[in-house]
Amino acid sequence: MSQSSSPQLTIRPATFPPDKETVARLFLAYAQTLPISLAFQDFDAELAGLPGKYAAEVRGTVFLAGMAASQPTIGCIAIRPFYHTKSATPSTQTKVCELKCLYLTPSSRGRGVAKMLLSAAVQRARELGYEEMLFHTIASMTAARRLYEGYGFEEIERYYERIEGAVFYRLGKRKSRLISFGV
Repeated sequence: MSQSSSPQLTIRPATFPPDKETVARLFLAYAQTLPISLAFQDFDAELAGLPGKYAAEVRGTVFLAGMAASQPTIGCIAIRPFYHTKSATPSTQTKVCELKCLYLTPSSRGRGVAKMLLSAAVQRARELGYEEMLFHTIASMTAARRLYEGYGFEEIERYYERIEGAVFYRLGKRKSRLISFGV
């Protein structure tokens, strides 16, 4: 899958193991932008075990946004099956996925790349048979919240243990104009 707003930009699924280091670097950069620690999610183990919950075999995907020339990889987004608890192993038939780690390098923000990454993730979720997409973000991340809300995500009640300052969202089913990701 490749989408482009200019001849230089491509969005593609990451391949493992070749892209493992790049994905880990972008996920770590994402985590460093947050005002909270991701230790409660076993983030270090997740990085070490990539692709892990994002593997194609378990219906996950990581997308990379790349630019030609001097800065080849500028961002990422990921989807994975929704895990109700840390130890849960979802069935391959689960209809709910979770959006994770939308990140762009600071110099690449404000150019529509985040929306393109989000569109790629939603399209892939549809292709994988998911009917709902969940995610959470930090309330103070207003630009990200505007992006998600503009795309049709609706704020919902918490579905994870308490994360201070988090806001939870859903796309698909119930009241959304994007039933089953019908974008």
